[in-house]
Amino acid sequence: MTESKPRPLISVQERLRDQVAHALRAALISGELRPGVVYSAPALAADFGVSATPVREAMLDLAREGLVEAVRNKGFRVTEMTERDLDDYTEIRALIEVPTVGRVTRTATPQQLEALRSDAEAIVAAARRHDLIAYLEADRHFHLTLLGLAGNARLVEVVGDLRKRSRLYGLTRLDQRGELVSSAEEHLELLDLMLAGDAEAAEACMARHLGHVRSLWAEGREELEEEKPALRLGMR
Repeated sequence: MTESKPRPLISVQERLRDQVAHALRAALISGELRPGVVYSAPALAADFGVSATPVREAMLDLAREGLVEAVRNKGFRVTEMTERDLDDYTEIRALIEVPTVGRVTRTATPQQLEALRSDAEAIVAAARRHDLIAYLEADRHFHLTLLGLAGNARLVEVVGDLRKRSRLYGLTRLDQRGELVSSAEEHLELLDLMLAGDAEAAEACMARHLGHVRSLWAEGREELEEEKPALRLGMR
């Protein structure tokens, strides 16, 4: 019997960096960290109650993903996304996710699909109680787990990366207007169509859902542009 090699130890610092990176991604997606604004690692570290080192390391991870860019001697600037970027990301997601939903509808077992219901319900519940972090986490888990049923890990990685890059602008304000709830409920509608075995309707629902998300991006971006002059005045 051969001895197994010892697994590499994961340091506390590495875990902390991952936790900070996760929190920063959530803040980026929800709009708490605004595009074009420069944030310093020490200031963010103070907000998180940690040292500046894991924040800098987490920000470097986000820079490799294209979410922020380093600004010499100042910190990190949240990258701005154009309308073309949003359209491109939505198109790629639709090309991947819509047919994959149809394939999964035809091949997944009812038990596999029903296992997604808790995530779908969690998305709706989070939207109703205005918990954006829980909303984003449940939404991510639902979509990537669903795609994982197709059996292609690389496909899941690609969509996961697209989701990180295609941030939702102004999510907080859209939540305040009650528009996130209807988007959240589309997950339950999609799941019911898949359980009914209606692949064509499930594909149409996914396409509509992605289009709805794109419209939320557009509205949030417009509101962000309207707020920029006031933000600049406040920063003087």
